[in-house]
Amino acid sequence: MKQLVLDLGAEQAHSLDTFEVGQNAELAHLMHQFAERRSREHFAYLWGETGAGKTHLLQALAATPGSRYIACNAPECEFTYTQDTTLYLLDDCEQLSPQAQIDAFALFNQIREHGAYMVSTGPVPPVVLPVREDLRTRMGWGLIYQIHGLADEQKIAALTHAAEARGLTLSASVLPYLLSHFKRDMRSLSTMLDALDQYSLETQRPVTLPLLRDLLLQANPQADTKE
Repeated sequence: MKQLVLDLGAEQAHSLDTFEVGQNAELAHLMHQFAERRSREHFAYLWGETGAGKTHLLQALAATPGSRYIACNAPECEFTYTQDTTLYLLDDCEQLSPQAQIDAFALFNQIREHGAYMVSTGPVPPVVLPVREDLRTRMGWGLIYQIHGLADEQKIAALTHAAEARGLTLSASVLPYLLSHFKRDMRSLSTMLDALDQYSLETQRPVTLPLLRDLLLQANPQADTKE
C-alpha cells in the first residue's frame, strides 16, 4: 500500500486528447492548431486559476516535435531562440525573476522575427500580470484566453466516463465525496481514480465510500474523512 500512496503524486503524461474541454472548446481547437503549427496567430496567452489545465496544455504541446517547455525558473539557456525549436511554451509567467523577464522579452522578439510560435500562461490577464510593462505588451500580441474550470457536475461526468471506460464501477457517493475531501483539479482527481482502481484490485473490494475513505486516510493520516 505504501507504493500506492506514493503514486498519488506521480506525474502522468499529458496530451491534448486528455484535456477536459468543458467550456473551452475554442481554446482546445486553437491548441491543436498550435500543435500542428497551422494557426494564423503565432502567440497565445492562457490564464486561469490553479488546476484549470494551463500546465496540462503546455506539457501536451511540449510532446510535439520542435517544442520546448520553459518553466518559470528555467536556466537562461532555455530562453534562447534556436532554429530547431518552432514552439515555445512559457509557464507561470507571474513567477519570472527580473532577469528571466528580460530573457523572456528577448525571446518573444526573436520568435516573432523568425515566425515561430509561443504559448504562455499566468493566473490573470496580461494587463494585470506583475511583470515588466514591455513583457506584458508582448504577452498581449496574440490571442488571450481564459481557461474555464469544469463545474462539479462536469467533473463527476468526466470521471464517471473514465471509470466506465476501464470497467470500474463506482458507488453513487464516491465521486461527490472525493470532490469534497481531495484536490479538485482534474489531474489530481484522475490520479486518485487510478489509485482507487488499483486499491480495489489489491484488496478485492468494490469501490465504495468506505474504500475511498481508507485510501484517503492512508494517503493523509491526519485527515478527517468521516465528515
